Parts: sequence; C-alpha cells; structure tokens
Amino acid sequence: MTEKLSSETRKTLLEPLFSTGWQITEGRDAIAKTFVFHNFVQAFGWMTQVAIWAEKWDHHPEWSNVYKTVNVLLTTHDVEGLSALDIKLARKMDALSG
Repeated sequence: MTEKLSSETRKTLLEPLFSTGWQITEGRDAIAKTFVFHNFVQAFGWMTQVAIWAEKWDHHPEWSNVYKTVNVLLTTHDVEGLSALDIKLARKMDALSG
C-alpha cells in the first residue's frame, strides 16, 4: 500500500525536484510544474509518453494543456498528499521532457 511521505523522507526526495522547477502547491500537499515545449505536437507527444507510464504505475497526474504548455500537479489522492509515486512520476516527467 502507498504511504504519505514522512517529514524525513520529504526533504530528501523533494529537494532534487525543486532544482528542476517543481514547487510545493499552496493549500495542498502536492507538487506542481509547468512544462513548455516547442509546439503543440511535442507537448501532446510528451503527454502521451507520460500517460503510458502513469497507466502502468496506476498513478495519474492532474494536468492541463494549452498549445505548447502543460501544467502538471501531482498528489496521491489515496493518502491525501504526497507519496513516493508522485516523486517517481515527477522524475519520469523530467526525464521524458529531455
């Protein structure tokens, strides 16, 4: 079963993500990032790649896409906050955005 990140684990796992542009979402135990691509096709292609991993891991982002910009919010609804799944998906999103 997925567990909410502990205070100790939080700092260790979140710190590297902050350096890549992820931010804590005010008012929610969540992280968010805006990805900007060269055009709509690249943005949508990236979303498709992420969707495959999200489905495989049964962990789905809250996101929106307008033209070449994708706004992402990650949280684990089952634990009402951040879990290791959010960190894992954030890292994958960063890697796929290359």
